[in-house]
Amino acid sequence: MSAEDAPPVPARLRGVWVRRLLATPTARDDTTVVRWLQTARWHADLRIPACARPAGDGDVTRLALQQGFAGVTTVHPDAAGEVCTWHRHVDLQPPAMAPDAGRIAFDGPDRLLETGLHADYHEVWERLPGSQGRYAVVVAGGREDDTTWWLLAGCCLMRVRPRSVAWPAGVAPGTTLADVVRTHPAHAAALVDFEISFGSLADGVWSIGHSTRPSLEGRAVALALHRRTESAAVVECDGVSMRARILEWDAATQRLD
Repeated sequence: MSAEDAPPVPARLRGVWVRRLLATPTARDDTTVVRWLQTARWHADLRIPACARPAGDGDVTRLALQQGFAGVTTVHPDAAGEVCTWHRHVDLQPPAMAPDAGRIAFDGPDRLLETGLHADYHEVWERLPGSQGRYAVVVAGGREDDTTWWLLAGCCLMRVRPRSVAWPAGVAPGTTLADVVRTHPAHAAALVDFEISFGSLADGVWSIGHSTRPSLEGRAVALALHRRTESAAVVECDGVSMRARILEWDAATQRLD
């Protein structure tokens, strides 16, 4: 789904959400690092299971266990409440068998409960303090296969840089990246080369706390987003300026840092 076709999600859903619990009929997970950043229309999601740590950038076996994606979010009512659907435009993992959709309910202003529609699971989410109030989404890059996404919510920023290679022929929906890496070892390094980094942005410094590229964790990066026109921006990152296209800019100032 394109952002133009998607109505804004409710304001109460915006910000950065931390998953505190995933429960299924056979498992319980409260150790995976999960960050879901949500603006009015766009989302980015990062999931690093404990079994993927520690891992260097060259440890393709463990890197393939990570998950993450970005795209457009829609919310619509049904007979039992509200259904949230995450339409993935880019994904670290191969395409799934079923849509990513869950029934959501608020348990207080900053606590969200999610129940799966196409899978049997229950998740508990809590909103990060300071992740509301300003939002921006820009993309930098001249080609669809060479695009970096920058998503800002309050004091939190995520960078999403998809892999530059296509899936090998014959990858079926529902296949895991770990399976693809095992069956295509010659392409493994390129297939796991998909960055999603999350951290806080304050006083022009982006402090990266979690990333699918372990070598980036703990880095402090000089960063600012400048709005030039209604649709154009400049990203200044680590001394490099990049022209970017604005997908969303819900902020009172022309410069975000």
